[in-house]
Amino acid sequence: MPSGLRARLRSVLATAAVTAAGLLAPFVPAGPAHAQPVARTAQFDQQVLFKADRDPGYACFRIPAVVRTTAGTLLAFAEGRVLNCGDAADIDIVVKRSTDGGHTWGPLQVVNEGAGDTHGNPAPIVDRSTGRVWLAETYNTGRTDGASCSVPCDRTPHLQYSDDDGRTWSRPRDLSPEILPGDWNSWYATGPVHGIQLTHGRYAGRLVFGVNTETWDGSRVSANHAALIVSDDHGGHWRIGATDTWPIASDGTFRQKPSELTLVERDDGSVLVSGREQDGTDLGHRTQAVSRDGGGSFTAPFRGLPDLYAPQVQGSMLRVGDRVLLACPGDPDRRRTMMIRSSYDGGRTWDSVDRGTVVTTDWSGYSDLVRIDPATLGLLYEGGAVDARDEIRFARFTEDWLAPRRGPDPVTPDRARHARPAAVLGDPRRTDGVSGGALEFDGTGDAVRLPYRAGLPLGTRDFTESLWFRYTATTGEQPFLWMGGIGSSQPQVWLRGEPASDRVQALITARDGAGAPRTVSVRTGTAYNDGRWHHAVLRRGGGRLSLSVDGTESSAPDVPGSVSRNSPFGVHVGQRMDGRASLTGALDEVRVWDRVLTDEELADPDVLGSPEDTVLWLPLDRVRG
Repeated sequence: MPSGLRARLRSVLATAAVTAAGLLAPFVPAGPAHAQPVARTAQFDQQVLFKADRDPGYACFRIPAVVRTTAGTLLAFAEGRVLNCGDAADIDIVVKRSTDGGHTWGPLQVVNEGAGDTHGNPAPIVDRSTGRVWLAETYNTGRTDGASCSVPCDRTPHLQYSDDDGRTWSRPRDLSPEILPGDWNSWYATGPVHGIQLTHGRYAGRLVFGVNTETWDGSRVSANHAALIVSDDHGGHWRIGATDTWPIASDGTFRQKPSELTLVERDDGSVLVSGREQDGTDLGHRTQAVSRDGGGSFTAPFRGLPDLYAPQVQGSMLRVGDRVLLACPGDPDRRRTMMIRSSYDGGRTWDSVDRGTVVTTDWSGYSDLVRIDPATLGLLYEGGAVDARDEIRFARFTEDWLAPRRGPDPVTPDRARHARPAAVLGDPRRTDGVSGGALEFDGTGDAVRLPYRAGLPLGTRDFTESLWFRYTATTGEQPFLWMGGIGSSQPQVWLRGEPASDRVQALITARDGAGAPRTVSVRTGTAYNDGRWHHAVLRRGGGRLSLSVDGTESSAPDVPGSVSRNSPFGVHVGQRMDGRASLTGALDEVRVWDRVLTDEELADPDVLGSPEDTVLWLPLDRVRG
C-alpha cells in the first residue's frame, strides 16, 4: 500500500458509519450443533468486517482481536497484509470502531504501519481504571516472497496506547528491554487475542497478556516457552511473570509447544490460560495451565486436552457468568466449523464437540470474543466459503442463543478395568446381537464415544481389536471403530466398511521420533454387507498388521511408531472421529486388548470373560439414562 494512502487512512476519524446492508453484507448463520429449544429473545446476526475487495490497499486480512472500551466503543483489530496472505510480509495493524454495539462500523484506520516489515499479533488490553487502551504487538523484518520468517526470526515486542477511545494512537514503544531476555531469540509472539485486567484480591488492577517464544542455541531451536506478561502500574512498566519451558530434543521432538495464549480470570481470582498446542508429542491440539498468583507463576506445567477437538489454531476465551466460553474451530483436523464451547467448572472440563454451538460450518480460523453489553456477546473471527483467510466476520449474539447446558448422555458399560461408561449419542436402537443385545445405528449421528482416560491410547503397543458387525449399506463410509486422530498426518487406528469399493478396510497411521507420519492399510476382498453378523479382528504385532473377517485374513508389513500422539484423541464406535460419517448398521462386542491374541484365545471363554489386558470392552447390550 502506498504510504500516502496509509497516512490518509490513519488520519480518518471513525465517524462515518457503515451499515451491514451496505459494505458489510450479512449472511445466514448456521444453527447450534444440536437443535435445542431456545428462548424467543435469542438473537444472532453477523457481517463481514474486513475483506480485501472492500478495503483497498490490502491483499488479505488476518489475526483478529477485539475489545470494548470503558466508553462502550468496540475496537476490532486485524493484520492488514499488503502484498499477500503470508505471515512475514508487509503487514500493518488496522482497526475499525463501532459506537453502537457492533451494528455499524467506521472506516479502516491504520494503527501501526509495517512500511515493508511485519507489524502484527495485536493483543489489546483495556485498563478499566484509566480508560487507556493498550496494544501489544510484535515486529519482524518483512519479506516479499510470501514465505515464513527465517529461523531464527528477529521478532521483537512493542506497545502503544490510545487515550481517546481508539481514535488516535501513541508512537510504538520497544518493550524488548523489559520482556525479551537474551535467550528468547528465535521466535516471539504477543497474543494474538485480547489481554485482561484482574479484578479480584491482592492483584486487582494488574494487566496481563500472553506470549510464546523460542530459544535458538546457535544451531537449532532448543526450547519452547509460554509466558504471561504483567504490569502493576497501569502499563508504565512490564515484566515477565509465569513461564513454562519445554525443551526440544536433538532430533527435533518435544512434548508441547503452548502458544497463542488466551486468558480469563476465574471466580476465585485465579487465571485460566488456554493455548494452541503445536506439533508436540503429547496428545491434544489445545493445552492449558492455571496461575493462582495473578499471573506470577503457573501451578503446574501446561496440560494437553486430548478430547477437546480442534485443529492446530488459535482460540479465544471469555468468562460469561458461571461459564467460560471457548471459540475455535471444532473440526479436529482442519480449520473449519467455528464453534463456541462452554466450561461450567472453570476450564476443568469442556463441552464435547456435539454440545457446542456452531457459528458457521465454513472454513474458519483465528478469533476473539468480547462482551458487548449485559445481554450481548461478540465474536470476531476469520472465515470463508473457500478459505478461512477469505475475510474477517463479526457476529453478535445473545447468551441464550448459545446451546443450553445439556444433561448427561445415556451411557453403555465399558467393562475394562477403571473405565467409565461410554456416552451413547443420538438414539441407536437395541437389537438382537450375536449373544444377547447389540446396538443398531441409523447413519445420521448415532454413535458411542468413550471418555478419555490414560489407558486408551495404544501408542507403540501391540494390540488386538475384535468386533461383530452387520450392515446392508451399499454406499458411503461405514465406520466400525475409530481410535486416535484423523486426516493424513494424525496418528490413528480405524476399521470400517467401504461397500462402494466392495471391501472392509483397516488403517493405522504412526509416527516414530521426528519422522513423517507413515500409514499402512489392510483390506478384504468383499464388503460383507449382506445383513448378517460377521466377526472382524485387527491385530498389530510381530512386524505385521493383519485383518481377519470370519477367519479370512489379509496382512501387510507394519510401520514403526506410535498410533496415538501429536493430535486430538477420540474413541468412537459407529462414527468417524470428526463425525462426518456414521454407520448404518449394527455392532456387538467391541473389544481391544493391548497385546496380540491368537485365534484360540479369541475362542476361549476364560479369555473372553476376563478384563485382563483389556483396553476397552463394550458389550453394547445395555443402555441406561
